[in-house]
Amino acid sequence: MPSVTDAGRRVPRRDAAENREALLTAAVGVLAATPDASLEAIATAAGLSRRALYGHFANRDELIVALIERGAQRLNLAAVGTDHPDAPAAIALLGARLWDAVEHVRVLAQVALRPPYVDRVASALAPVRARLAELVERGAADGTVRGDIRPPVLARLIEESAIAVLEEAARSDLADAEGRRLVVLAVLGTAGLSWREAGALVATTPELTTAPTEEP
Repeated sequence: MPSVTDAGRRVPRRDAAENREALLTAAVGVLAATPDASLEAIATAAGLSRRALYGHFANRDELIVALIERGAQRLNLAAVGTDHPDAPAAIALLGARLWDAVEHVRVLAQVALRPPYVDRVASALAPVRARLAELVERGAADGTVRGDIRPPVLARLIEESAIAVLEEAARSDLADAEGRRLVVLAVLGTAGLSWREAGALVATTPELTTAPTEEP
């Protein structure tokens, strides 16, 4: 049976973990809105002091790296679990999952433009890009995505179109359902489907319009 002393030792560790998570969650929201926000602003958003923040992250770089790893992990898990027998539908589902993690995507996209983190972001998101490349290759092979652009190039264009719409949708403060729909239509259009074909696919694939239920 745990002693009172043991229980007392566990509480600070639990609180520390909760505080770290609160800081990262606050940083995602604050930096998504203001990329150059101060560490003090992030600490305040988390309901903590700047001193508490430095107890977890020695400097801004450590915080940014932790955000990269956290965001990439969420996106990579979503990519691995995304599939559909129809390649365009699978590509669209991947776009929808990116919308579901829109704040993480925005932070990673902004960080990726800054020289110290470009390589780290690219490496962290390698599984997402690999999954998209697989889906595009499959679609190119069975003729369900456009064949006039080499699959590796097409995969990059699809990725860029998704991120562009994600950023615009977030700036425009669109409703969740409408934002997801626009991302899906953008990636399908880049993949080679007409607007009518894309609309029909969305209408017949319920997963494209409904956010997945998160695990507790």
